[in-house]
Amino acid sequence: MPMPPTALLPQTAAPRATGRPARLGAVPPLGAVPAPGRRRPRTGGGPLSTAESDVLRIVSDTRTPVFVTVREGGRRRYSYWRPLDSATGKGGCYVALPTAECDALHAAGRITLGDPVTDPARTTYRVSAVRTAAPHLRAVRDRERAA
Repeated sequence: MPMPPTALLPQTAAPRATGRPARLGAVPPLGAVPAPGRRRPRTGGGPLSTAESDVLRIVSDTRTPVFVTVREGGRRRYSYWRPLDSATGKGGCYVALPTAECDALHAAGRITLGDPVTDPARTTYRVSAVRTAAPHLRAVRDRERAA
């Protein structure tokens, strides 16, 4: 029995459905204006999405060094090393973080890039979370009284 013609075509999803660019590696450069229909990066300290809070949790963990590799064409890849878990047998590999969420956190000032390490084909930066000061206890009490 012959295969239907649709099985011969590459299976792709609309970029809006997946949240990824239409072409693999087609990530806009830092600071670029997002395409219509794509979420714009946050500029303030508003609430984070679930994916952004997961990324920020990983970046904030000092035991997990996170790096961003920027290739010559401007393509970026945020990643970290997941150690081998002896209980589950999983890990022992590099894990990529979602570029859009990492770029949004960088644009919002929640994560920073460290000193560059430059190779002929790429530049690597250490990614770290920005430490924010806790609000003063007096300011918290004043807000509670006002409410």
